Amino acid sequence: MIFFRKSQDDPEGQIGKLDVLRAAVHKAKLPHHVHRVVLKELELLESLDPSTAEYGIGITYLDYLVSLPWFHFTEDDLRLDHVHAVLEADHYGLQPVKERILEYLAVRTLCSLQEFQILVVDDEQIARTNLEYVLRKEGYRVDTAANGEEALRKIKACPFDLILTDLKMEKLDGLQLLEQTRKEAPHAETVIITGYATVDSAVESLKKGAVHYLSKPVQLDALRALVRSIKEKKRHMQMARGPVLCFSGPPGTGKTSIGRSIAKALGRRFAHMSLAGLRDEAELRGHRRTYVGAMPGRIIQEIRRLGVRNPVLMLDEIDKIGQDFRGDPASVLLEILDAEQNTLFMDHYLDVPFDLSATMFIATANVVERLPGPLLDRMEVIEFSGYTGKEKEQIAQRHLIPKKLRENALEGCKVHFTDEAIRAVVRDYTREPGLRQLEREIASICRKLARAYVQGTQILGQPEYIDEVAVKELLGPPRYAPTAAATAPRVGVTTGLVWSELGGEIIFVEATRMPGARQLILTGSLGSVLKESAQTALSFVRSHAEALGIDPHFFQETDIHIHIPAGAIPKDGPSAGATICLALVSLLTRRPARCDVAISAEMTLGGRLLAVSGVREKLLAAQRAHLRTVILPEGNKAEVENLPADVLEGLTILTFGEILQAVEEVLASEPLSVPQEPKTPCRI
Repeated sequence: MIFFRKSQDDPEGQIGKLDVLRAAVHKAKLPHHVHRVVLKELELLESLDPSTAEYGIGITYLDYLVSLPWFHFTEDDLRLDHVHAVLEADHYGLQPVKERILEYLAVRTLCSLQEFQILVVDDEQIARTNLEYVLRKEGYRVDTAANGEEALRKIKACPFDLILTDLKMEKLDGLQLLEQTRKEAPHAETVIITGYATVDSAVESLKKGAVHYLSKPVQLDALRALVRSIKEKKRHMQMARGPVLCFSGPPGTGKTSIGRSIAKALGRRFAHMSLAGLRDEAELRGHRRTYVGAMPGRIIQEIRRLGVRNPVLMLDEIDKIGQDFRGDPASVLLEILDAEQNTLFMDHYLDVPFDLSATMFIATANVVERLPGPLLDRMEVIEFSGYTGKEKEQIAQRHLIPKKLRENALEGCKVHFTDEAIRAVVRDYTREPGLRQLEREIASICRKLARAYVQGTQILGQPEYIDEVAVKELLGPPRYAPTAAATAPRVGVTTGLVWSELGGEIIFVEATRMPGARQLILTGSLGSVLKESAQTALSFVRSHAEALGIDPHFFQETDIHIHIPAGAIPKDGPSAGATICLALVSLLTRRPARCDVAISAEMTLGGRLLAVSGVREKLLAAQRAHLRTVILPEGNKAEVENLPADVLEGLTILTFGEILQAVEEVLASEPLSVPQEPKTPCRI
């Protein structure tokens, strides 16, 4: 088999194809290191027989390199009012996300307004003056120094973007100044200018960190082009480093859609990549060209498809990445998402560094605790909490209903949903922190209306006007009954607050006692942490029995049973410790616990209350249950103060540092008298 062809061989059309490819290479304006690789590959292709597999692989490889957007960017829209208007129009709420994007744009705007500062160092006054005059005419801010020592003092006093220095100077020459500059101002670029240009001096200058080497007399057009390119490079380096955001929250809260809106507001191109179930790291880093069917990773593929180097890439479901013998994709993301490393991202297929620093990465996750610590440390986590009932009603009215009417060809039918109808759908047919079930229910109503129009039937006499009665007629009986608090105070029963990925709920802790052998019985599918919290609460009550007005020997020949209803649902976490403690105190003192008060706090063995998580979701659950008072630890006071008014509406929030403070607030002041059993006559 012939792998190489002689130089005189000229298969029809092959030389022409290579010429076209070579022209495309020169037209592509590739980076210097990529250009060298491409020329070397072209030389190899010229010697290969076109019938070999290696020839086709080489052609595909070169085509991929040439087609990548090495220097193609989209200009960001830095108008803060425009970006704010776009985000507000597309999404209701989500203020922390919107504020973070506006902060990012404000930084970008300040970067674009910064002047490019140049320091000219030369021991010849005429040379300094000429360069200063030329550069000032280009609009740069220019300072001069007569020698290396003066230049070093100015570099320490003022940050410069570019230093143009002569090579041969007294006291401190150009190379010595270059070395000192790398230490004092590592972000400043240095260009060496000399009238004694040699290959050795040029190589030495570049090795020590100079970005370019010019010989005297300086060609002014070349100097202008060089300074302009350095300025553009530094500007992109300063402005292009976008934040790595991680949107964390329950499903259906708008994490993916807000990413699209961010790209739309910035004027950038957008790509969505789902990482759920990804197990092979080659999916991200690509395959080496030695493998049959090798191809780049998905990151490079998306950037090539979009045609720009600064898109918005959404890495969806990042918490569901897998790991097996083919590698750990999460470790590859450490390089991709690190601003200090992704400037030289190495895709195995490309085998040359590609700069990802201009790309804005947005990751989404339902539970960030599943992510490896080093990966989580590289991202800025923004929590997406569940929507309140009022927020859902507004989103349904503004976005979901118009969308579903349009999808079901009902736009021209004048269908109107009343506020009571939307509230009924939210309250009676959905129970989720997000919007997906709400969207499905609205879509179901629209489909039934479309069918009624086609069949010519009437729904409640007026199908285009949907009220609460029509909702029940269309969707059937309510699927969810609102969780309500207890109707009356009871001994040994307290109300707590819990939360999960699906939002907040209220729970009831029931405690009772019976003759026995000093056992603590726990039921209700409780986890290990919750069981330890119950044991801690019992130990606190036993050690503080006298202060609580309880017989110190209450546990002798007695069993205590603690139960949390809904036994089919697993429960765990430390925040029910205070609730269990109050249930025990209520049981042992016969003081009824208020039914309109809920508490959520982790309790220590000494009775201190520690901060808990999920406060927003818990308060929303308290609102739905029509509770009046919620007791939280003092550690959550600052978080409560930052919550919006609609989350706190109708609630009185009390914060305590000790459980003994909560006892008087939750329990009645007087014990409940033990009812006397009526005596019935004995019949013989």
